[in-house]
Amino acid sequence: MRRPVRRSLSHHALAAAILCALTLPLAVAHAEDASNASPQNARQLSTVEVKARALPSKHAPTHASLKATQPQSVIGRNYIENAQSPAANYSDIVAIAPSVVDIEPNGPGLANSKGLSIRGFQDGQYNLTWDGIPVGDANDFTHHSAEYFMPQDLGSVSLDRGPGNASTVGFATFGGTIGLHTKDPLPHPQTTLYGALGSYGTHLAGAEFDTGVMHDYGDLSAFIDVRGLSSNGALSGATLDRKNVFAKAVKPLGEHTTLTVVAMANRNTGGNAAIVGATSYPYVAVDKKGGPWTSPLPGQMQIFGPGYDLSGNPQSQAYTGYNYDDFDTDFGYIGLQSDLGGVHIDNKLYTYAYYHDGWNGLDPNGGGCDHGQINCLTPDGTFPAKADTPNGTVYGANDIPGQQMYLRYRNWGDLLRMSQKLGPGALLYGVWFNRQLYHRYQAEIDLSNNDAFNATPPGAAIDRYINGTFTVWQPYLQYDWAITSGTTLSAGLKYARFTRHDDAPIQQKVKKPLNYQQTWSKLLPALELHQMIDDHWSAYAQVAKGYLAPNENLFYVPDPGQSTANVVPEQTTNYQLGTVYSDARLNLQADVYRINFSNMVTSVKIAGVSYFQNLGGTTYKGAEIEGSYLLGAGFSLYANASYNKATQNSSGLQLKKVPTHTFAAGLLYRGGHWEASLLAKSIGARWGDYGTAANGSTVGIYRLPALTVANAAVHYRFGADSPLPRGSRIGLQIFNLTDTRKLDDLAGYTAGKVPLFYAMTGRSIMASFSVPFR
Repeated sequence: MRRPVRRSLSHHALAAAILCALTLPLAVAHAEDASNASPQNARQLSTVEVKARALPSKHAPTHASLKATQPQSVIGRNYIENAQSPAANYSDIVAIAPSVVDIEPNGPGLANSKGLSIRGFQDGQYNLTWDGIPVGDANDFTHHSAEYFMPQDLGSVSLDRGPGNASTVGFATFGGTIGLHTKDPLPHPQTTLYGALGSYGTHLAGAEFDTGVMHDYGDLSAFIDVRGLSSNGALSGATLDRKNVFAKAVKPLGEHTTLTVVAMANRNTGGNAAIVGATSYPYVAVDKKGGPWTSPLPGQMQIFGPGYDLSGNPQSQAYTGYNYDDFDTDFGYIGLQSDLGGVHIDNKLYTYAYYHDGWNGLDPNGGGCDHGQINCLTPDGTFPAKADTPNGTVYGANDIPGQQMYLRYRNWGDLLRMSQKLGPGALLYGVWFNRQLYHRYQAEIDLSNNDAFNATPPGAAIDRYINGTFTVWQPYLQYDWAITSGTTLSAGLKYARFTRHDDAPIQQKVKKPLNYQQTWSKLLPALELHQMIDDHWSAYAQVAKGYLAPNENLFYVPDPGQSTANVVPEQTTNYQLGTVYSDARLNLQADVYRINFSNMVTSVKIAGVSYFQNLGGTTYKGAEIEGSYLLGAGFSLYANASYNKATQNSSGLQLKKVPTHTFAAGLLYRGGHWEASLLAKSIGARWGDYGTAANGSTVGIYRLPALTVANAAVHYRFGADSPLPRGSRIGLQIFNLTDTRKLDDLAGYTAGKVPLFYAMTGRSIMASFSVPFR
């Protein structure tokens, strides 16, 4: 079959971005502007000064700051490097935190997360930032965990479980913010070679080149990191071939100004991680009488095991040769931090892009007994059911029907933050602007006939052809009033304005031309109170409004003006109380929260297509606790727990896929040349979906079991007396120690409404090394 045509656009962007990262600071190396002076790592003003000595982050997976004004878990470089896979995505990294659930069926870092949630908020309902810059897909505000940054270039990852204050900008801030913070260049010249080898035929090889601080170039420092990752994946046919390059340069301009340039590019190719079917569990469904129902047919998992995904049979719509993805992405910014007469300026001018071309069988799972393919066979080799989506196209009864799609977008934006002392406090103000240009296309094709259009006339095969823009403005104003030396009251307003414009020759679903624009806006207040009780203990209270612009699917109707007029955007009111204690041995935080959510929209996936439902009002409430304690002799303990109640106001049911509790615990060691950890994360049982009982009431169906995943890691760092360069490391990590293979998510349904599930990835091993040369 025809393979993707490789585009040069993102590769040109990569070349330009890296060239910019490495040469722009050199061009300005001798520029001097004494009036724009600021330290290299200039920070925003703070009205609270904290002098207490804190537990070093290297002894804990996460830690909280005494300055925190909402529940926050900061995950440091040590945990990322020593406890996580060298291939890990940010979704793997934050999974240890309280109230977080992550679904990774193809193995750590080997595909996009299939379900990362925070307190029950699903992807698209929380914020993601890269060095403070908000990012996301404009159509539904979701994210791609495996398409951008790799763990070698992250200095830390922060998880804010709350809406933030008025200065917190983004597409969907009410569900929290995951912040990825890139590491800085090393102060000394160094070349580091690193690699890893593990289960599923996974191998990683990379090299990082640091310039160190170059005094001849005005104290410029920079690094570039290049690596390749390849894996067969835990699921059959879900392969991955990944190439990634990242560069960062930091250049002081005078005494009070710092210029930062960042560039990243990524390319992923491989098998489409489809969803596997499992249909013969006694709790799988609820029948018309409200009782349990068991499918008379075995599911694909029962026949082929929980790692089954794509088929090796060319007569199957799930054939690996028909299910294929090609991703090209890039990201870059030019940042300037400066102090101008008492005004601190932090500005980032940025761009990022996402280009996805995909091919897939029309209904790859097909109900578990479709198309006469090998994955439809029952143990006796018979075919007892009619296919959900049988083979056959306009060109032949045995041809394989499929789909070809692309989603390509580029963002251009600017994030300007300013602050200054004013009276008994600090004034913070700024604006975020982002404009996304997107192109979306999908057509029905014949995979057996060189991807020819599968329709008569051929033009009828195009399902969507959409060109559009999505523009965001978010100015904000906030005042941090230092009532006393230890008490700060912050009050602010943020104005959120979203404008979507579709110019579609063929609009999705209606399959007719559409040229339509709609704007949504809202003024969002926020109020925070922070109290330093003593040098080691702080407390906070927060109330804030949240807002989410409607999904693009509202335009998929004959008259979107009527559709949007009848839909109220999702809105929240968030209330939180919390406290943090921190000293040289203990870091502990606890909080309670309540979130009133109006007009919540949820989705279900059928035959690969998402359908949206309005659940009306919902209420989130719960409590979280997290802490680390340094035992001594290099050992430390870590634990967290959460209670998360998320219910529909109409039915009182817990939201689907949301457990009522999570728990994590572990033991860490750091001493001499050794570092080791044993950490486990548990999540409670939850419903996969909703059904209707005999009396017409809504009930939970597909109960997913409680599960626990334990991971272990050990690393050895060589000293000056070793034959290897000082600082060389070797490590061994084991994921899912107990080899638990429970179902962990309902992934959707086939066209025939057969449920499809993800199962936990089995036990896997990763060995790694790094060798620095100075």
